[in-house]
Amino acid sequence: MKRIANSIRNFLVSEDCPTAVEYAVMLALIIVVCLAAVSTVGTRANDKFTAVGGYLT
Repeated sequence: MKRIANSIRNFLVSEDCPTAVEYAVMLALIIVVCLAAVSTVGTRANDKFTAVGGYLT
């Protein structure tokens, strides 16, 4: 049990932790940008399909 507590403490004290946080923030921003892009493309594609469907009927 002490071994697990020591490894957790070492992880939290380690200098790699800020780097991991920076990577997590970058990943979150990338995900937000991707979701926005997919939403925009999906809306525009829906508009085009609706217009084409209107011409066919």
